[in-house]
Amino acid sequence: MALADETRWMDATDQAELVRSGEVTPVELLDAAVERIERLDPAIGALTFRWFDEARDLAASPDLPDGPFRGVPFLLKDLHAHCAGRPLSNGNAALAEAAPRSKVDTTIVARFAAAGLVIAGRTKSCELGSLPTTEPVAWGPTANPWDLGRIAGGSSGGAAAAVASGMVPVAHASDGGGSIRIPASCNGLVGLKPSQGRISLAPFRDETALGVELCVSRTVRDTAALLDAVRGPGVGDTVIAPAPDRPYVEELGADPGSLRVGFLDHHPQGAAIDAECTAAVGVAARLLEGLGHRVEAGHPEALEDPTVTGQFLALWAVGMAMGLKGCGEMIGRELTEDEVEPVNWVQAEYAKGLSGVDLATATAAGVLFRRAVQSWWADGWDLLVTPTLGEVPVPLGTFANVADNPMHPIARAGAFVPFTPAYNMSGQPAINLPLHRTESGLPVGVQIVAAYGREDLLIRVASQLEAAAPWADLHPADPT
Repeated sequence: MALADETRWMDATDQAELVRSGEVTPVELLDAAVERIERLDPAIGALTFRWFDEARDLAASPDLPDGPFRGVPFLLKDLHAHCAGRPLSNGNAALAEAAPRSKVDTTIVARFAAAGLVIAGRTKSCELGSLPTTEPVAWGPTANPWDLGRIAGGSSGGAAAAVASGMVPVAHASDGGGSIRIPASCNGLVGLKPSQGRISLAPFRDETALGVELCVSRTVRDTAALLDAVRGPGVGDTVIAPAPDRPYVEELGADPGSLRVGFLDHHPQGAAIDAECTAAVGVAARLLEGLGHRVEAGHPEALEDPTVTGQFLALWAVGMAMGLKGCGEMIGRELTEDEVEPVNWVQAEYAKGLSGVDLATATAAGVLFRRAVQSWWADGWDLLVTPTLGEVPVPLGTFANVADNPMHPIARAGAFVPFTPAYNMSGQPAINLPLHRTESGLPVGVQIVAAYGREDLLIRVASQLEAAAPWADLHPADPT
């Protein structure tokens, strides 16, 4: 069997061990990933930029860092993650054409490199990460490997499709409203959104914003080990999560004790959700009960507040305006309306009409919401279990721009992602686990949320569930 096939479903931990033991070289491992990418990506559409030659030079170099993932092939999301000397498009057509080269690494990219990962290219994001699908005008759609007619989720859909299809074992992802957890759910992966301030966003982004970064992976141990490799503050960080008591990999298999777990299996504001998403929570609840946890219906009342969505969207719109401004700075001029997808242009224009008081009001509402949500954990609960999504992966084109209604994609997104944005606002860690499948085999994820700073607890429980209901041997059919 060719190495590309032998290693296709190995996680990053096992691939790193192959290199460490001398069984394969980093170049051989990279070439195996490149072979898979070139075979699988035409049908899936996960990548934007490919840096295979530069990656081979790094893999062959004695200067390849001797970190925990030395020699493991890796892909960066094509959003915010600057890599010195390499292009970044943020999913925008004007940047994709200009391909501006970054001058420095962002802190997390430098830490990926220090961990020994061999960065071989970028994965698609929707334009500026604004939607729960990955269908940018600039690059075309990313298909779900489990059903090529359905979305891979967003905005880290390219990363998730690349990992789920076996191109690479783990890939960079980021999350401002669910963009790690959404595609992880759509593709049957592990997707941890860390606590705000757990991983530095230096040198360009602010930890007080909604977004955080880490990865999508196939195993809990890969996520834990990569979190160990990249966590911690950077220069000038304003939010710094408390350091863990020990490495996160030591939480794998550790006994969490008997936890008090609440579950929410319906829309907190009364709207409909897919029966498969409700069923997924039931699967998780039964597994947790079987593991000795105390599980009962319960959730923060603040999730029922209908005004929160408006405040989130105001902050989202301001973030979009800032994102487009940053794109203009990258190419040395302002973007024009015809260079931006309508849904994002309209949001940025709306943000320009907000006053300083409007922004302060939305920010203050977010603070009150954060305190109200986190109080539920302070009152004695350990974990909350919810669906990750309100629907199973929908068909490609569901979030397409509509000529006379440019906000249609955002309005449609509300029904699809009612459960994830709250924890970007509250700053808490939340993880997607692939615990359920539809009758046709589509993945349906479950979201588990812990108190602020308690990634350790999430990893303990996630590893329990992974052992109780293994998913490692579930793979999509080959699309070629």
